[in-house]
Amino acid sequence: MDSKEIRDQVVEHLRKKGLRVTKERTAIIEAAFGSSRHFTAEELLEEARKLVPSVSRATVYRTLPLLLETGLLHRLDLDRGERYYDPNYATHPEHNHLICLDCNKIFEFEDNHLEARENEITRALGFAPATKHVRIEATCQRLRELGFCQNRG
Repeated sequence: MDSKEIRDQVVEHLRKKGLRVTKERTAIIEAAFGSSRHFTAEELLEEARKLVPSVSRATVYRTLPLLLETGLLHRLDLDRGERYYDPNYATHPEHNHLICLDCNKIFEFEDNHLEARENEITRALGFAPATKHVRIEATCQRLRELGFCQNRG
């Protein structure tokens, strides 16, 4: 799915809900799906304001749940008091996350063997998976060896 298809799907969702597609909401959609980078609500606000300076914090916070409803954006709770949003489910629905414990950088990976094993386990326990998310929190080699992470700021 390309960015135009994603945008069209989100716009259709807004219209079905009877919501206007304003230039501010369009900027938020473009900022959210214009990159594969994970982001916080505040980072989304910053990026959207680069496109349309009148985007308000309130509009971002009201639009995020609408984007989540589409299934194209997912929220990641890293248990550190800050929520991140992942715009990559439209193009890579079966990806997983590796999160650096020092800098919180999020790395995505896909593994067919892991997916097959998850399916095996759920079937063996009598379940059919509805959703699957693997999140690994780890320390990078540099952090372990030198005490700092190469990805930090």
